[in-house]
Amino acid sequence: MIELSLGLAEQAAEAALSRAKEFGVNISVAVVDESGRTVLLKRGDGTGFLTTDFALGKAVAAASFRRPTRATAESWERIPAFWNSALHAAGTPFMPATGAVPLVLGERVVGAIGCGGAHPDQDHDCAEAGAAAVAAHPVA
Repeated sequence: MIELSLGLAEQAAEAALSRAKEFGVNISVAVVDESGRTVLLKRGDGTGFLTTDFALGKAVAAASFRRPTRATAESWERIPAFWNSALHAAGTPFMPATGAVPLVLGERVVGAIGCGGAHPDQDHDCAEAGAAAVAAHPVA
């Protein structure tokens, strides 16, 4: 069984933070397993106190729906009643806002990475960099 290890989560987070540095922005990063449980949470230097909550909520959403939160955010605009209901019914903090993507190892979703603190498009790009680091990892 393929699992998301702490080491791989750290690689993903560092790739996301490195991408943020290229943008000249500060972000926080959350990495969750396929069930949306926290594996790693890093609050970036100079970030606001809510950035970790945003990063984690986005990562949980990407893991739960197995798709980038950019698509979920666009869906929110079309059917807000569904998403408002889902937020209350879920019992878990998830945030369908742009800035998180699933982590795929081999052909399996093993988790998700969420970023918060920058512009949503920058958060998304940073998350993509983290996902690329995981996708490049050889599958045993």
